[in-house]
Amino acid sequence: MRIPIVQIDAFADRPFAGNPAAVMPLGAWLADDVLQAIAAENNLSETAFLVPITGSDDDGGAGPDFELRWFTPTTEVVLCGHATLASGHFILSSDPERDSVRFVTRKAGELSVTRAGDGYELALPAWAPSPKPLPAIVAGLGVSSVVETLWHPHRYALVVLEDAAAIRALAPDFRALAAEGDVLTIVTAPGDDTDIISRAFAPGGGVNEDPVTGSAHAVMVPYWAKRLGRERLTAYQASARGGHLTCRLEGDCVVLGGRCVTVIEGTFFL
Repeated sequence: MRIPIVQIDAFADRPFAGNPAAVMPLGAWLADDVLQAIAAENNLSETAFLVPITGSDDDGGAGPDFELRWFTPTTEVVLCGHATLASGHFILSSDPERDSVRFVTRKAGELSVTRAGDGYELALPAWAPSPKPLPAIVAGLGVSSVVETLWHPHRYALVVLEDAAAIRALAPDFRALAAEGDVLTIVTAPGDDTDIISRAFAPGGGVNEDPVTGSAHAVMVPYWAKRLGRERLTAYQASARGGHLTCRLEGDCVVLGGRCVTVIEGTFFL
């Protein structure tokens, strides 16, 4: 079997920046263990698999265009923003007449990617976190001064620090964080040249540090919009690769803006 594979740097305006994702279009779903093995072989933070949807909604309107699933090298995830943006780039860059694409997912509802200037806008669900003590995660991060800790039941931990310098200086104990299971730990603070800055860690899901994490902003933006009293924000994720995003809270959605760069096109032999 030959499967097309495209590697795309998402939330990036040049190669080697942002977050790389593999996008693989399928004619029909393969077995879950095969999808997981492919993602492990790709060894990127996420591999996105797409299957086209034919037909329409029961009411006659146009329905979603593709089913979408995401896998890390070790597990399937509930939501992945950067690989969704990359999937939108894959579809829209191959069809200049098309302005948007809609995906249906198994656990995160319907998502969309729309053209916006020379980039795209990605609509994700707004997952507002709630305050909760997270002593083991704070200990694993190795931080002593914490403003607030919050939690979202999809297993997102949000740890708020005082300033950007504290974010950049983080040196987590990945083994300790992994002991908490498949949790995305987001650490954030007011930015120095953006409204907010963050880093994201998921060693329990096979990714020690994620370069630029769309789903983390689905959790962060509701928090910061309330704290800062406005719905439009700029954001920077301070990983080694780094990535800039525009963010806005729009009802029950978080809309993220960014660009993508295709860096590899090829064929996966199965």
